[in-house]
Amino acid sequence: MITHQPCLLRPPVLTLPVGLRLRAPHTRLSTVACYHRPPHLRLLPLRAAAGGAAPGGGDGGKRPSATSSSVGAAVVDFARSNFLPLALITGIALGLLDPTLGCLAHKCSLSKYSTFGIFLISGLTLQTKELGAALEAWPAGLFGLASILLFTPFLARFIMQINFFPHEFITGLAMFCCMPTTLSSGVTLTQLVGGNTALALAMTAISNLLGIMIVPLSLAKYIGAGAGVSLPTEQLFKSLVTTLLIPIILGKVARETSKSIAGFVDGNRQGFSVTSAVLLSLVPWIQVSRSRSLLLSVQAKAFAVAVAIGVLLHLVLLVFNAATMHILSRLEQKGVSVFARKEYARAVILVASQKTLPVLVAVVEQLGGALGESGLLVIPCVAAHINQIIIDSIVVNWWRQRDQQLANANKFDLDG
Repeated sequence: MITHQPCLLRPPVLTLPVGLRLRAPHTRLSTVACYHRPPHLRLLPLRAAAGGAAPGGGDGGKRPSATSSSVGAAVVDFARSNFLPLALITGIALGLLDPTLGCLAHKCSLSKYSTFGIFLISGLTLQTKELGAALEAWPAGLFGLASILLFTPFLARFIMQINFFPHEFITGLAMFCCMPTTLSSGVTLTQLVGGNTALALAMTAISNLLGIMIVPLSLAKYIGAGAGVSLPTEQLFKSLVTTLLIPIILGKVARETSKSIAGFVDGNRQGFSVTSAVLLSLVPWIQVSRSRSLLLSVQAKAFAVAVAIGVLLHLVLLVFNAATMHILSRLEQKGVSVFARKEYARAVILVASQKTLPVLVAVVEQLGGALGESGLLVIPCVAAHINQIIIDSIVVNWWRQRDQQLANANKFDLDG
């Protein structure tokens, strides 16, 4: 990170020829006098910025400016490195302070357009070699699907054993375990961290399509104990097609048919990643705005406990998926295991550890209050959905910083 102003890093000798040229018409004595004039030496600001003392106080008045510039650069660098969690926290805060705009955005179906935009960007940035790499990593993808649809629903049985009031909070979190992965945030975070986007997209699409058949079975086995659960299958298929497949295809077709578009996208990947993060932050903003009245009606202690359970649940999923991928990577002896490849492992860990909220809302609406008050069922899941994005964005940020440190270390070794 650059902590000094670029102007302070210029070699001070560069300022001397300017003074010499200005004094050229005068005598040699005046030129020497100019050479010894302290104001023309730019060493003092540089020493002050580095923490040294300026002798004589000649440039002491410029210290606050250099310090404030360094602080400003540090703040900008922090904002760039932590843009996604800051955007999510800002969205939550805005939804709690004033839900008017968030509710209006929900009425205008802004979340659907934002999801469309996220997957359109995914299609634009999806390179053909990533598609082949996703086929190569089918064992990792198969494990991810098993974790999403088989292991995590099994955790619902243990969550249902918790005695808590209101019991709808626990029931809602147990239902959350039975859901497929998120439609957008897992793919977006995979893209931000440099994971294999195609593998993340494949697990997202397949788990949500298979979830139409598996989710009702999981709910009936672990939660409902015979309660009839019906999913809006046709609507869910249409939603997946319009919000996932169509924008990806449009983005991919645009990339492959126009070299200028492909070059522009590749040259501005950071800008597209920031745009995806902004679109993703709209989801919790709208959700918090919609649920604000219910959130404020619940006792703070009960809500805090439910939030803590949701956070613990997500951490368990992260640890389980990361540990299992590490163990599987040790089993294969010949060559480099697909489970050990960083781009595959990160995609699986992120996507397999997240749960989708829209499918849960659709299920709750179909239940018609059979498992409790619908609003109380959804509230802890809204918090869990937001917290999993925040936690994973922190993990992604840590991965990116570690990659940068390794890259800098390798560059230093090569230069040495």
